Amino acid sequence: MEALSADPRPMSVIRQPAVAGSFYSADAGSLATTVATLLDEAPHEETAAPKALIVPHAGYMYSGPVAATGYARLEPHRHRYQRVILLGPAHRAWFKGLAVSSADAFRTPLGDVPLDRAGLTALGVDVMDTPHLHEHSLEVHLPFLQSVLGEFTLVPIVVGDATPDQVAAVLDALWGGPETLIVVSSDLSHYLPYDKAESIDARTCRAIEDLDGRRINHSMACGATPVAGLLITAKQKGLSVTTLDLRNSADTAGDRSAVVGYGAWMLA
Repeated sequence: MEALSADPRPMSVIRQPAVAGSFYSADAGSLATTVATLLDEAPHEETAAPKALIVPHAGYMYSGPVAATGYARLEPHRHRYQRVILLGPAHRAWFKGLAVSSADAFRTPLGDVPLDRAGLTALGVDVMDTPHLHEHSLEVHLPFLQSVLGEFTLVPIVVGDATPDQVAAVLDALWGGPETLIVVSSDLSHYLPYDKAESIDARTCRAIEDLDGRRINHSMACGATPVAGLLITAKQKGLSVTTLDLRNSADTAGDRSAVVGYGAWMLA
């Protein structure tokens, strides 16, 4: 009997969810219901199609309503987006530069999101899986994107010890056309009294509205570097910023003694 030949197709490498069951539900039905409810409760206003969003990345009970305010703006234009460039700061691993994943797909309870391997390879950014392994700043956005967009390919980038100019160069290379959406993940001030947090977050908001990331440091926004990189590229390309939401954890689910700030902005 002739021996069966080995299957020449490599097995897919899947990045497993790290914060399902903590930041959001690990049950697909419950998660889908939560995201749908957050989107339904968000303000709906038809605007120009966003080219980019800045949205927060905490647990859904805290930042979910603010993130949904941004994602709701995609719904009227959902069929145009085929690729999402997703950038967020590193919380769990220190490294220099930017890190892309070697995975073929990122998994959530709602299914697998395929990576745009061609886009990742063309970047010349280091492949480092460790920064992606436990990082939540990218993962928490995937169920929102899956719910709103359906099918799309993903370019996930964790930003480590890097400069805004490095981020801007990568975004310029990946900018694409109307099929490409850019999502930058960042929370704002951390664990300050309510009034102080409001004041600092208002300053951050004004800097974003002015497309001036130089005025934002990492005590004002954990994603200060990817935010600043986006603002550099957006200014070069003539985009404008609309503030969609600005709240903190005391406004959604926490107390006022030590809050985390959240904001949502669209660029078009």
